[in-house]
Amino acid sequence: MGLTIPVIDGEDQGGLACAQQPNAGAQAATSTDYGRAPSPFAMDGKDFRLLGNRLVETLAAYLDKLPQEPVYRPLPAEVRQELEEMELPAEGESPEEVIDSFLRLVLPYGRGQNHPCFAAFVDPAASKLSMLAAFAAAVTNTSGAGGNYAAIYVERAVIRWLAEIVGFPPGSSDGVLLGGGSDANRHCLEVARYAGARAGGWDVREEGLSGHPKLTMYMSAEGHSCLEKAAFTLGLGAPRKVAVGADFRMSLARLRAAVAADRAAGCLPVLVAANAGSVKTGAIDPLDDLADFCRKEDLWLHVDGAYGGFGVLDPRLAHWYSGLDRADSVALDPHKWLAVAIGCSCAIVRQGALLQDTYKLVPSYLSLPPGQGFAGGTWYSHRSAEQTRDSGRALKTFWNIQQAGKTGLVDHVQRHVDLARHLEKVIEASPELELLATGPLTAVCFRYVPAVRADEASLDLLNQAIMADLQVGGQAFLAGTDIRGRFALRSCALHYALDEGHVQTIVDAVTGAGRRRVLAEAAGSRPGPR
Repeated sequence: MGLTIPVIDGEDQGGLACAQQPNAGAQAATSTDYGRAPSPFAMDGKDFRLLGNRLVETLAAYLDKLPQEPVYRPLPAEVRQELEEMELPAEGESPEEVIDSFLRLVLPYGRGQNHPCFAAFVDPAASKLSMLAAFAAAVTNTSGAGGNYAAIYVERAVIRWLAEIVGFPPGSSDGVLLGGGSDANRHCLEVARYAGARAGGWDVREEGLSGHPKLTMYMSAEGHSCLEKAAFTLGLGAPRKVAVGADFRMSLARLRAAVAADRAAGCLPVLVAANAGSVKTGAIDPLDDLADFCRKEDLWLHVDGAYGGFGVLDPRLAHWYSGLDRADSVALDPHKWLAVAIGCSCAIVRQGALLQDTYKLVPSYLSLPPGQGFAGGTWYSHRSAEQTRDSGRALKTFWNIQQAGKTGLVDHVQRHVDLARHLEKVIEASPELELLATGPLTAVCFRYVPAVRADEASLDLLNQAIMADLQVGGQAFLAGTDIRGRFALRSCALHYALDEGHVQTIVDAVTGAGRRRVLAEAAGSRPGPR
């Protein structure tokens, strides 16, 4: 009697595609024996538990020790060389060897985000629960494309909750989770481009941009570079950068003049991109005034809230966010201020139907009876350019919001706002530090100024050197930026366990590095970081 093999072409109409059928291809099975050969990815349940438990224990110990470790540990030349020269392995390694390699080559040399004194780039720590959610999502290995299964309803809940936080209408608005703030901002601008062309009398999906009036975008001069990048990759060309006032907020008068000039030149103004927390200073543009202006001028108002949008949770800051609920779209990053593990962002559109108008395209091989069986009623692949989608974005955010609740989220945001104000007071009380810029949120820009004050160009060079020393020194990690032409150290500490002790550590690291630099320059030598 011949061997049995599974039917694998999926065409069998009488039962499961993998049902055993007798007398079919016995010779082929004997020669290859695929049914008996183990997969190179196989692992039995016992080994999986042992390996998983070992890894969790090791990583938990790493996290326990992390606050006492250097924020950033420079990658040794020999480790970099080993990674750069690593060849495609001819034979596989055991899972234990693979994990040992990770623990030796990767884990000790991260960027530093999970350390409380990492205060650069708005890259906060991930909560431990969201780390576990990333693992749980990988176990389900579910695409978030769409259909009638739990992951889709988890994402729907997350989007509904985020829309509620920013005041968007629950019935008519819609959104989609994406990988990062740049993705979410670009996504909203794509919808705005589609809506702007439609208002101008053509379908950008069918006709593109050629032969039509130039669609023009406006953004704050303090806006994030991802907005500018989105503009030119979407065929809008360079956006008009609108000057800001002394408070780093977009000037409505300058915007009004720019729109009028472009209309007179035959352009078609369609879009204003405002800040709800600029990346440099945390400035929040005059959203209420901008909403009035955009409604009057028939312009789309997009708000980049990737960093600062969740500041709306602090009731003390409510007046800064007046008008956010009137925007046409908003970008948020749960993986910033909500302590969600990288990466999860959200693009929310007030007129939710425009998401599908912009993106929906259903080929025959993905066509399913709407609302029936597996198909369900919600497809996020119709709301984005993605087909296969990471459902872990939703689960990580879902778990974090569940763990904190709205009250906990409010406390979390207020904690960081209060500590930023505390940092400002410490800076202003120090004879060696100078506050250069601050906003209502958590970004604080300052610099080290020695007792014998140097000229501005020398102060810039000194503080650039201090930043470099800090980043490799291990005590604290700050970035830098320009404030009205001057170089500033920028702190934006958002670790969920941040406290006044960490703030003092950041200040001490700056003053210590500054003193060493000044002493070394006086002695004619170059200090090394500590």
